[in-house]
Amino acid sequence: MELPVKNMEGQAVGAVEVADSLFGVAMRPALVHQVMVAMLANQRQGTHSTKTRSEVRGGGRKPWRQKGTGRARQGSIRSPQWRKGGVVFGPHPRDYRQGLPKVMRRLAIRCLLSDKVREGRLILVDRLVLAEASTKAMAGVLKGLGVKDKTLVVTRDPAEAIILGARNLRGVKTMVAHTLNGLDLLNHDQLVLDVEALRRLEELWAGELRRKRGVRESAAEATA
Repeated sequence: MELPVKNMEGQAVGAVEVADSLFGVAMRPALVHQVMVAMLANQRQGTHSTKTRSEVRGGGRKPWRQKGTGRARQGSIRSPQWRKGGVVFGPHPRDYRQGLPKVMRRLAIRCLLSDKVREGRLILVDRLVLAEASTKAMAGVLKGLGVKDKTLVVTRDPAEAIILGARNLRGVKTMVAHTLNGLDLLNHDQLVLDVEALRRLEELWAGELRRKRGVRESAAEATA
């Protein structure tokens, strides 16, 4: 598969061959959804907490005697129906993390990258460099490339001028190739890559997907 390459002015300067295993994968919505749900769950801190009636301070004394007052019987001022009482079935700290096989995470990235290519939302640049950290210069580059929506800019290595130039642009996020993840791909409409970042992505994600071999399988091969 070939992808067109532009310069920073938005002019076509050629094309590059890319790996079909990374940019030509069929979309699998159920898998992508499962991976995104797991990633969002893993971001949760899980520190929410409430106190039950046994944890709220006070309430050891019976507020009034059992009989003879005409009022409903009460045993504690920290019962759930009282103001400042305990909470029934309230949230407590918990771990929301969900484990995912590495194969699924990688396949989700391939599906989303391929989807960007199919919909024409991946812009490949021959060289993405700014002479100085300027928001105006970065905005001019994105305008020349025809970028209008939420955009993810990916470079091979950290580029300080690109990072500083884009951080005040609304809807624009910069990222290094090896930190690319499915959640950011899904949350941004357009993806801007330079050729070096593209090659780095191929090094990371274009290889064969395989599960780790179990201990028994490895031991059997060793004794064979």
